[in-house]
Amino acid sequence: MRAQNRTAERKIARIANSAHGVVTRDGLFDAGITRAEIETRVGSGALIREHLGVYRVGHRAPNREARYLAAVLACGPGAVLSGLSAGHLLGIVAGEAPAPEVIALTERCVSGVVTRRARAGLDPNDAMVHRGIPVTTPARTLVDLARLLDAEQLARVCHEAGIRHRTSPEHVEAVLARRPNSPGARTLRRILRGDERVTLSVLERRFLERLRDADLPLPQMNRLVGGRRVDCRWAERRLTVELDGYRYHASRHAWEQDRRREREAYARGDEFRRYTYSDVVEDPRRMLAELRALLEPSPRSVLD
Repeated sequence: MRAQNRTAERKIARIANSAHGVVTRDGLFDAGITRAEIETRVGSGALIREHLGVYRVGHRAPNREARYLAAVLACGPGAVLSGLSAGHLLGIVAGEAPAPEVIALTERCVSGVVTRRARAGLDPNDAMVHRGIPVTTPARTLVDLARLLDAEQLARVCHEAGIRHRTSPEHVEAVLARRPNSPGARTLRRILRGDERVTLSVLERRFLERLRDADLPLPQMNRLVGGRRVDCRWAERRLTVELDGYRYHASRHAWEQDRRREREAYARGDEFRRYTYSDVVEDPRRMLAELRALLEPSPRSVLD
């Protein structure tokens, strides 16, 4: 009996190790664990029931991934994490982990889980697996979040999706083409085109404050130019400015993208400047003097 118990424990551990410590009743049956063995382990605390037919292995402390995976598994085959919880798992929504939201293929009512039924099914292009958990893709997640967030919040998650997952406006448009009546689609499109005036970071807000205090003209912010989003551009002055916060510019990919933006600015005939947190916040005098020279009309142009 003792040897049989050890064999069962090894089987359960093998399943749990690949799934954030979460196991399902069907998975245990497939591994040869009997109903009686499951009930015995539930009674002893070796298995902790999370939802009907879904358990957490008792020695594992609950975490975000375990909670989200358990919710998805409780909603049946084909279910995926969605909404704010999907955004949090994908790293594009900040703050404390929200309650799990799940899109299920059939009607489900699961305690502690916000469920929505995909009546027409879920397009395979809208789902992926991230950190071992079925979840909506970043592009589909943005479309779902458009009905929940205001313009500034939505702009930030769009930016995060571009940085973390290289999600492009084309990716989002492909989802919107499949879901043309999605709430918030108009605002989302305005943000993707750069038509919505939003700032994505504290650095951008401080930059605009510096310009206002110096009585300098304000740029268009986060607009698409030549298919790529640029931080700040004065189109009539042919000037592009990129603001280099360390968080978004520390990786090799970001560094290469920065160089590409600079080359593209010069190719379209723009002057190009790059300013850091120190330039904007700590000592902006040199930056403002440089921008004043670039933005204010010269005496000759006034005479002309």
